Amino acid sequence: MEIQMDTHKKIREHISALSDGELAASDLELAFAALRTADGEQAWNTYHRIGDVMRARATPELSDGFSERLAARLAAEPLLPARAPAPGALAPAESGAEIRKVAATSP
Repeated sequence: MEIQMDTHKKIREHISALSDGELAASDLELAFAALRTADGEQAWNTYHRIGDVMRARATPELSDGFSERLAARLAAEPLLPARAPAPGALAPAESGAEIRKVAATSP
């Protein structure tokens, strides 16, 4: 059952990435297959509506209370733990200084 839920989640992540234009070419076949299902089509429409709302182009077919339900669902999402920086990664202050230093010395 957990594998099935993970697969469902992965498919929705692929559809979301596809709708954002960020899906890797190697995952296109899976995403297109998922879009041929009722659930995939619903996910596609939902992600595009969310994008429209985020870009302040709300569509007229949004139901009453959509914003409140979306906010509640987002609030219920588990927070991802902060990731530790990769070994050898620059601290934020150092990386900004390095960028400025490189930019100042570039032709």
